[in-house]
Amino acid sequence: MYTTLISADELMALQASGAPLMVFDCSFDLMKPEAGAQLYHTAHIPGAHYANLDTDLSAKHGVPNARGEVVVAQADEGPPASGGRHPLPSREKFAAWLSNIGFANDMQAVVYDRNGANYCGRLWWMLKWMGHEAVAVLDGGLQAWQAAGGDVTGREEPARFQSNFMAGRPLASLVDTRTVAAHLEKTDQTLIDARAAVRYRGEVEPLDPIAGHIPGALNRPFTENLGPDGKFKPAAQLRAEFESLLGGRDPTTVVHHCGSGVSAVPNVLAMQIAGLGPTALYAGSWSEWSNTPGLPTRQGADA
Repeated sequence: MYTTLISADELMALQASGAPLMVFDCSFDLMKPEAGAQLYHTAHIPGAHYANLDTDLSAKHGVPNARGEVVVAQADEGPPASGGRHPLPSREKFAAWLSNIGFANDMQAVVYDRNGANYCGRLWWMLKWMGHEAVAVLDGGLQAWQAAGGDVTGREEPARFQSNFMAGRPLASLVDTRTVAAHLEKTDQTLIDARAAVRYRGEVEPLDPIAGHIPGALNRPFTENLGPDGKFKPAAQLRAEFESLLGGRDPTTVVHHCGSGVSAVPNVLAMQIAGLGPTALYAGSWSEWSNTPGLPTRQGADA
């Protein structure tokens, strides 16, 4: 069972073994939402299923209302599990999607993208949230797969028979805006913001109505988890970097966030690789926080 990372060579061996397996291509582009599917249809790992951030891994791609809530697009979706620009679907809705594409509880899931694990991390976290332990990120993404000699194809993948995926006890911790606000700047909560430093400091804000960050949050851009080869840094290096960032704070108090709960996940994964996890995710993130009236914000760098 692979639960954090899997190498290209390990995935090739797993495919050859005939073990129950489903591979997911999660490539995406926030500025061009159609680009991910186009790239998938150009080249993907044979047998991989495409998982779209907007339509498969989110309840609705929209804008929060004045209370920071996102109204669901369809009545049968049920209430989303989080707010923000990429609200999590309900566990029931996500379980139905997994069943519809033929993913079963006995399968090993492998997720990848072309984006430094930014988008495939979302699916890795969501499967953990569904109680599915056997899910791993392909280290280095499609680039590492091709560099290792792995085949790619652009053909349409055949549909699988519907399964009956059953959600289990969550293996990932999800927190909401009310919880974050109630513990703001207290010792029992350590916020880590995965956005780029210029967005964290409030110097630019291309997506949300207010620039800045949640008071007290530390900044760890998710890209800092990767080495020059596009793969995650060694566990010991990640541990040293996160311990330096935390400055003596208890890792079990960490709550990760970003703009919309997506790019925070590589930090969640990196802390788990480093032996400092599991840690929690605030999926609504800055997009929900900044749209909720009365919540404090801060610009510049926190002390």
